Amino acid sequence: MLFKRTIGLVSTLMVAGTLAACGSSNSSTATDTGGNGTYGNCKITSKADSIKLTPATPDTLTVETTLPAPGWWNGTTPESIKDGYEYCMAAELANMAGLSKLVIKNVSFDQLVAGHTNDFDLALAEITITDERAKVVDFSTPYFESNIGVLVQKGADVTEDNITSKSCAAYSGTTSVTFLQDKLHCKSMKVYPDSQTLYQALLSGQVDADFLDTAIVLAEAKATGKLDVVGQYSTGETYGAIYPKGSANEDALNTGIKTLKDDGTLDNLSKTYLGPAFGGDPNSVPTWNLPQ
Repeated sequence: MLFKRTIGLVSTLMVAGTLAACGSSNSSTATDTGGNGTYGNCKITSKADSIKLTPATPDTLTVETTLPAPGWWNGTTPESIKDGYEYCMAAELANMAGLSKLVIKNVSFDQLVAGHTNDFDLALAEITITDERAKVVDFSTPYFESNIGVLVQKGADVTEDNITSKSCAAYSGTTSVTFLQDKLHCKSMKVYPDSQTLYQALLSGQVDADFLDTAIVLAEAKATGKLDVVGQYSTGETYGAIYPKGSANEDALNTGIKTLKDDGTLDNLSKTYLGPAFGGDPNSVPTWNLPQ
């Protein structure tokens, strides 16, 4: 089953650092060397040497992400991550390309979606595909569906009917910002620079509800034990990998991602890493309608 999620994610990668949800402009990196088709703790099932790439660094797949992102990248630093949905997805692609090394870079989400980074092959950071972002970066074929979740304090009086009377929050660079500005129109709205300050604002009572990808906020609710995901908005959005603009590897990587999607590999990664990390199935979260 492919989990549905909403806008910006806050997750974990293999050795890099999105989405979602965000890192700094000074990237940290770590290298994992695959041997006999192994990378970290991933159970590689793809066919080796089935796609051909010209990587930024010889014999290496270089992947950018934004940490933390539990379930997607299990760990808090590039050096600590050995599995997770996107990490193992990257590992499968490295194996398919016959590359023995996987390098993860932890970068700022804002820089990533603005096309300000370079010297990488693809970025996996729970990044929602948008027309605006596609002006400066190239997106892969979609690999994950996303909805926008509503995260509140446990027991809070926040419902589908009264949400517009509440103070709502998102974090910079995510599509939840434009969702709140253009569609929901809460009583008040705040934008925070990263996921950590977004969550702290909710926990401290500065805002009534945080808006971010359903999968991401489910993970945060589980981690804190003090928050609940009470609803979600269906946006029709999807996650895609980012390629440097004009990348010569786009077709080959798209072929690899489509293969992983079609043969059930990505579904298995969802079951293995996302379900336990989220503490619940995003499909079970009630879908709310926008006010008329």
